[in-house]
Amino acid sequence: MIQLCRTFAILLAAVVVVPQTAASPETVSRAEFDRWMTEISNWNRWGEDDELGTLNLITEKEVKAAVALVQDGARVSMALDLNKVVGPLNSNPLIHSLDQVSFGGHEVAGDEYSIQYHGYSHSHMDGLPHFIHKGKMYNGFTKAVLLETGAEKLGIENAKDGVITRGVLVDMPRFLGKDYLEPGTPITAADLEAWEKKTGVTVYAGDVLLIRTGRWERVRQKGQWDFTAQAAGLHASAAKWLKARDVAVIGCDGISDVMPSGVEGLVNPLHELVLVGLGMPILDNLDLDPVAEMAAAKGRYTFLFMGAPLRVPGGTGSPLNPIAIF
Repeated sequence: MIQLCRTFAILLAAVVVVPQTAASPETVSRAEFDRWMTEISNWNRWGEDDELGTLNLITEKEVKAAVALVQDGARVSMALDLNKVVGPLNSNPLIHSLDQVSFGGHEVAGDEYSIQYHGYSHSHMDGLPHFIHKGKMYNGFTKAVLLETGAEKLGIENAKDGVITRGVLVDMPRFLGKDYLEPGTPITAADLEAWEKKTGVTVYAGDVLLIRTGRWERVRQKGQWDFTAQAAGLHASAAKWLKARDVAVIGCDGISDVMPSGVEGLVNPLHELVLVGLGMPILDNLDLDPVAEMAAAKGRYTFLFMGAPLRVPGGTGSPLNPIAIF
């Protein structure tokens, strides 16, 4: 519980208004945010007992079509190394100990891992129990199912068959002719549609939508900054577009949410909208630079996406190493 409290303490960091490259949407009231939650809701769409959410959109048809995208078999990971070093954005580093023992006449080595992966440092998949809205999670399950031993409903083990579908990379800095987006830059539905028009790629039902902001390129050029206060990402209003397109999963080299969020009193409103309202998993803190380079070299922004969370009964998410295959 102490580690969990530390993680959520990070989410409450003070916000700072920064200049943005496009006109920022007006500040959204909490009442309007609540209306969006109702408007986009997928509750009961796949039945009152459903625990998969938008992963239901990845049917056998989508999997077969995604596999057909593979041309030369080139592969690239979209995950960071799990971070073992304490830092401003990593108050919960991976704790890794290695033991060497003798066993059955052999010398062998083994590991012990301990990690609180939520936050802004580790590549991971947010499961549906991770956020709560007015006491309820996706499909109306109440927070009463959240026990110290795990979530009795919506646990990450429901995604045990993995996420295998078409990946779509929106490389926003390359689209705008920049190295990276400045921290605090909001990405709207209009931006996504402009990207579609220029590239000729349309986001379809069942896709994994990956948004590159250039976070790690900015780190290379200028060093770390207070990411908890300023981060490029999707504006919360994009949740309505994600619903209209029936995206299955979203991911980002940040945390998908723009910060400051522009929504009254909420740091990560997009998280709340998509996890609770849509039942959509989120992939946080990816390393999208290598796949962006490969995509640009090949002139292709779609590929076979493969990723699978750990089968932890009742988990709110999991570390993840997603792979793009071209």
